[in-house]
Amino acid sequence: MSDWTPKLNPTVDLRRLPLNAEEGFVLSRLDGHTREKDLPALTGFPPDKLRDILARLVSQGALLPGTEAPASMNTVRPPAHHEADHPAPSVDASATEPLPEAEASDGADDEAGAADDVPEAVLGDFRKLFETRLHGLPEDQRVALAHGAEDPELSALCFDPVPAVIKAVLENSRVGLPHARLIARHHRNPVGLEALVARAAFASDTGVRRFLVRNPQLPVALFRRLWAMRRLMEHHKLTVDRDVPEQTRRTARELLRQRFSTGPSEEKVELILNTEGRALGALVGMPVDGKTTSLLCGRTYRSPMLVQNIARWSAAPPALIAHLLKQELVRRQPQLRMMLARHPNAPADAKRA
Repeated sequence: MSDWTPKLNPTVDLRRLPLNAEEGFVLSRLDGHTREKDLPALTGFPPDKLRDILARLVSQGALLPGTEAPASMNTVRPPAHHEADHPAPSVDASATEPLPEAEASDGADDEAGAADDVPEAVLGDFRKLFETRLHGLPEDQRVALAHGAEDPELSALCFDPVPAVIKAVLENSRVGLPHARLIARHHRNPVGLEALVARAAFASDTGVRRFLVRNPQLPVALFRRLWAMRRLMEHHKLTVDRDVPEQTRRTARELLRQRFSTGPSEEKVELILNTEGRALGALVGMPVDGKTTSLLCGRTYRSPMLVQNIARWSAAPPALIAHLLKQELVRRQPQLRMMLARHPNAPADAKRA
């Protein structure tokens, strides 16, 4: 198989394509980064069969064609097998709803692309399979099934609300990151989420983490354990992400202040500059060390918004206020100079001017 990386065609509505169960399942395993030659391990399909499926998906427009896109070994579309047991994506599936960015004004979330690996049309198909065929089984049967299930049943069981079933899914030898992301996104029991995070390979995945912080049942203690040592910018993005539950955002604000008081100076400077000082609103009364001050004073400032936010920051060090007053931007704009001159840490001569 080739080094071609199959990628979804963003201009095509998957719900309108006549996909069979195998094609829908393969689509659910594409993240836009995994090469064709690595897909047999993720899908369980032999390379020749997988090549045929990918070729059909390209011909239907579901995948973007590439220079190394596979040519179908069988130009006649084979009949879908077991479609009664494994329903294909349909028009009734959930409408596409892309995840929003953590904060548009601060730039794209670096983890976004890694997380959105399951098309909503296919996601709705897994949910439908669970609700129509699996949910009605007794709990002990679902646990037993989860231990040895293959996809699409294994993915469907990730929607089970019972922690014992989720634990059984995680013990399945076929479980992988796509299943972990489904659990992080849709499971609503803290016990099941604890079991998920107990697997280090899953807990470190950017997609799993992204979905966990948006899960309203993520325990505060578990969030603290996962995010305590993350970069300041990551904490800030959570504090302003409207898709993060308020409890998690509140904890993120607490962690942001804790990390700001003890974190590296370089991270503090990165936070202040990359947010144009907007993050300072959550850091009232938080002073900075000499190294951070020195790094901030070693820069040329061209953003009025950044200067205004620093001028409103009560803990802005005197050396930084003095440095800003010397900037060409401030000298050209009297309103900025006035804001800085009124700061309690402004030099005496600036206050008299």
